[in-house]
Amino acid sequence: MTMMTINRAVLAAAVVLAVPAVASAQGIVGGAERGVQSGSDAAGPVGGVVGGAVGAVEGGVAGLLGIDQRPRFREYVVREHRDSYRYDRPVVVGTVLPDEGVTYWDVPGEYGVRTYRYTVVNDRAVLVDPSSRRIMQIVD
Repeated sequence: MTMMTINRAVLAAAVVLAVPAVASAQGIVGGAERGVQSGSDAAGPVGGVVGGAVGAVEGGVAGLLGIDQRPRFREYVVREHRDSYRYDRPVVVGTVLPDEGVTYWDVPGEYGVRTYRYTVVNDRAVLVDPSSRRIMQIVD
């Protein structure tokens, strides 16, 4: 093993051990989705672990929908019959939506997501940061 590989492994272990202390269970999945993307430039599985763990910490702070809330929220969005915005690019976390043509709605208080709004893009419910129009979570 090279020194760089050992350093990455040690960093990954440290981050993984720190996650339970600072990440809430509801934000881990969304944070891991973002973290894997941001960690993808690191080598192999270590990049996924480090990126996922760092993203989980961010997700815990961000207060996104937890995995247990997603099915209920999807059902809520379907019941609301929101029109879907047609977007000609991939719908992924981090995408900045156009400043015109997209309608955003408040997330009901029962879900505990106060910072973000939701919209439907290409028939997929997404949570969006209203100040930047950046997709923060895809609710599949």
